[in-house]
Amino acid sequence: MKYRRLGSTNLNVSVIGIGTWQFGGEWGREYTQAEADAILDKGHELGINLIDTAECYGDHLSESLIGDYLSRRNREDWIVATKFGHHFHNLFTRTDVYDAAGVTAQLDASLKALKLDYIDLYQFHSGPDSAFDNDELWTTLDKQVQAGKIRFLGTSIGKNDNLHQTDASTSVNSRTIQVVYNRLDRKPEEQVFPSCERQDLGVLARVPLASGYLSGKYKPGAVFANNDVRHRHDAEATRQKLEEVERIAREEVPAGVDMASWALAWCLKHPAVTTVIPGCKDPAQVESNARAAELLTEPHPQDAAGK
Repeated sequence: MKYRRLGSTNLNVSVIGIGTWQFGGEWGREYTQAEADAILDKGHELGINLIDTAECYGDHLSESLIGDYLSRRNREDWIVATKFGHHFHNLFTRTDVYDAAGVTAQLDASLKALKLDYIDLYQFHSGPDSAFDNDELWTTLDKQVQAGKIRFLGTSIGKNDNLHQTDASTSVNSRTIQVVYNRLDRKPEEQVFPSCERQDLGVLARVPLASGYLSGKYKPGAVFANNDVRHRHDAEATRQKLEEVERIAREEVPAGVDMASWALAWCLKHPAVTTVIPGCKDPAQVESNARAAELLTEPHPQDAAGK
């Protein structure tokens, strides 16, 4: 595994993290505690130290599975990132909660679910600019940092060209940007990444496998179950993406290299990107994801010596 400095924080994160939206039950299956344990144990075995979750992956369900796991392991082995801003009602249904009092309540609920005294990275979760531009919210969050409940603040931008929230990060003490970035969606390269580099913001690339399409496992015409978020994607757009994936596999992926590992390494080679946070349905996928680190042979501006 390789590690990088996460922006202006003092955190050295593994270049591969573990995304845990799937633990909330919206990616085609539900998870038992034992299954979640196996995924996280495999990650630890392979040197992964970053878990990314959110308040609305289930009603704190993903956080609860992680919290139960952490309560039986060494918490200091992990950098735990979660998010705020949504209240989960049922599959694919949320309402926004970005007011200062509501976010404070969410923070306490997340700490309880995670069974933690503090969260390493607490991220504004894909909210509109009107919610972001709220001094009371960021003042309240700074007080939570001072109280020791949060180590660092971050922003997960909903649109991957949201330059407004990216540019305002330093002014609200947000140290990181989480953004959709993958071989099929390079929009952040235009404006968001240059802003991150100017401000020394850590970048967490989410959906680095383009919702699994860049794994190479799916062919045009693939159909997804009603409890899989991908069934909500536009069918024609999905077909076009999968045709493009077939072209990329033929023309860009070296022979003998796993496409998923290649796609993650592709993201990590951009100088602005600190880490990728792919989801994984089982320990075998964690291993596949982790192999991407072996494809990184050139020095990177954020390379760190260790954890």
